[in-house]
Amino acid sequence: MPVQATAATPPEIRAQLFAYVLQLADTSLILAHRLSEWCGHGPILEQDLALANIALDFLGEARSYYQYAAELEGKGRTEDDLAYLRSAVEYRNPLLVEQPNGDFAGTIVRQFLYDCFHYHLLLQLKSGPDAQLAAIAEKSVKEAAYHIKWSAEWVIRLGDGTEESRRRVEKAIDNLWRYTGELTTPSATEKALQAAGFAPDYSAIQQQVDAHVARVFEEATLAVPEGVFMQKGGKDGRHTEHLGYLLAELQYMQRTYPGLQW
Repeated sequence: MPVQATAATPPEIRAQLFAYVLQLADTSLILAHRLSEWCGHGPILEQDLALANIALDFLGEARSYYQYAAELEGKGRTEDDLAYLRSAVEYRNPLLVEQPNGDFAGTIVRQFLYDCFHYHLLLQLKSGPDAQLAAIAEKSVKEAAYHIKWSAEWVIRLGDGTEESRRRVEKAIDNLWRYTGELTTPSATEKALQAAGFAPDYSAIQQQVDAHVARVFEEATLAVPEGVFMQKGGKDGRHTEHLGYLLAELQYMQRTYPGLQW
């Protein structure tokens, strides 16, 4: 039967679960912000709205995670405190989601690469032992199924489209592939939670992601990169310079006017 971390949960497991849920929240928030930067700038109205709606899906997911993280921490902090009042080194999102949007092809490739991981991660969390995480995943996986369908269709359209669209999507893959390995490389926290049965098997997720990417790339007539050195560190608080600029914008109002309420 699913369980939920409670005051009776061993302190070390509760602390690790807090860190893990915070990582999930940070990831969804940062990607939501990146996608929201497209609002009013999409190539056509339909895709402008699609990007904005996907951003809202990730923002809703982030809120659910932050609320649960605040409950796990038990120190009186709120979802807003966790989102707006932490420095860049305290964020635990993987490097991929903080990368700049680039052109439309760049955003599509970043989204597809993350969607493949996100969708299969949620399928695992949905049947995991923690009731609250399972409930969040149950809701989010329905949205993630649309996300991965949307981004995959665009990868195929751009990869097997014009010479220009293919050039741009291949450039995006070259730029972003180096960040994909971190998604399924468990951090120390994730390893500890795997051993305790609270985190999914990332090696199994990696196999599912590899197969999914290979299918879509084959249809898009794109090659899957090989022998690429993988960058990592985001899940341990070591980020690219891009995150600092992103947070300066995201957190500006709350830091300038502490405790601001609408």
